[in-house]
Amino acid sequence: MRTTEAAARERIAGALRTEADDIADRWVQLQLARAASGDGVGESALREEADALLGALLAGLEGDLPVDRVFTGHQALRQAVSDLSLRRARNGVTPTVTSLAVMALKEALMEAVQRQTRDGDELFAASVLTNRLLDTAGALSFETYVDGREEIIRRQSRQLLEVSTPVVRLWRQVLAVPLIGTLDTARTQVVMENLLEAIQEHEALVAIIDITGVPTVDTAVAQHLMQTVNAVRLMGSDCVISGIRPPIAQTIAQLGIDLSTILTRATLADALATAIRLTDAAPALTGPGTER
Repeated sequence: MRTTEAAARERIAGALRTEADDIADRWVQLQLARAASGDGVGESALREEADALLGALLAGLEGDLPVDRVFTGHQALRQAVSDLSLRRARNGVTPTVTSLAVMALKEALMEAVQRQTRDGDELFAASVLTNRLLDTAGALSFETYVDGREEIIRRQSRQLLEVSTPVVRLWRQVLAVPLIGTLDTARTQVVMENLLEAIQEHEALVAIIDITGVPTVDTAVAQHLMQTVNAVRLMGSDCVISGIRPPIAQTIAQLGIDLSTILTRATLADALATAIRLTDAAPALTGPGTER
């Protein structure tokens, strides 16, 4: 069995050595004909993928790795499959279609092997080995695609959170963060990071967090707000929470949440008036280029 597998491995490697260009062309044609590449992956990109993957596959087969570990254990080959999968993930192609694109290489590779030999036993052994190799490659591409797609989604979610939580400079040394929608842990973290960076950048003395657009405030939301206020205070700034409407005030009271240590105002206008008083009461800054 080992001898047969070794012979089949050498037969496939021989086909890759002598017919790499033909195999690559055929693989690209199969993908285009079956629309397996999906939108956004052109013929030139497919050919680059094919050349990279086939070159790495030959190197993997010529190495000492067992057949079942050629794709997962050979760094260049694993990278080639990963690049292929991630490119399709960025273009929105489904993981199933991506795996089928890899599987199409079976046909192209076996056609080349058939041109090398007509012996039935050799062809059968080469076919079995090709299936084992590329089944592993298909599973690897599926796994890589899913991981890459999740990373893209996480990055896009982060970008959406940053867009939905802008820090606005109202005037010198006064910032505001108008919040709209649900406030959860991830969003609060983004609010805190962006606000602290803005405080440092603008040397702000007052930061207003307006929750007029936040539909409900529960214990978790209140805790998030308190953490943000504490972080702002550590930066040496005052923090005012505005938008405490009657229903929210009633909910906070019923939950027994203590916001007595936090400066709150019913409306944004009230918070702005408070910010004016706080900045006017702050010690005058001195030094070259200081504005007052």
